[in-house]
Amino acid sequence: MLAHLRPALVLLLVLTGLTGFAYPLLSTAVAQAAFPHQANGSLVLQGGRVVGSSLLGQPFNDPRYFWGRPSATSPVPYAGQASAGSNLGPTNPALAEAVKARIEALRAADPEAAAPVPVDLVTASGSGLDPHISPAAAEYQVRRVARARSLGDDEVRRLVARHTEGRFLGLLGEPHVNVLLLNLALDGAR
Repeated sequence: MLAHLRPALVLLLVLTGLTGFAYPLLSTAVAQAAFPHQANGSLVLQGGRVVGSSLLGQPFNDPRYFWGRPSATSPVPYAGQASAGSNLGPTNPALAEAVKARIEALRAADPEAAAPVPVDLVTASGSGLDPHISPAAAEYQVRRVARARSLGDDEVRRLVARHTEGRFLGLLGEPHVNVLLLNLALDGAR
């Protein structure tokens, strides 16, 4: 019996050392060397303090700022440990009511906006944490933000254009705007 138990225990210890310690340490070292910003959470610093992460959405509801996608996390919005979709299907009445309420809030914030409300301003992403909006969602908000900041629409549009990221490698994904980075640029503009 000991002849069978001893190799199993040795193998358990060796594999625990390799997969439980050596591999994670090596992965962490490579990530820190090759991609230190991303490995440390893609934190955004302003004035030497952390103001957010470029990978996680944040709640903005002041008219002076661009608003991001709604969060699907509850009870705290954009909580990384609670990442999940809402799991509400397109025929779910609760989703329809939430979308209707979000559209009404956007219309109330800018009653002169005549364009259709972009879908990413009223629905959460799959993770509920998305920090990006579409260029159309940013354009929808330009007038409200410009008026709240006493800026010209064109000046705000130029900031949006500077913060619009294209498709990855020119092929993958859709153009998008990081809401946190855009709002920080707005704060720097005035």
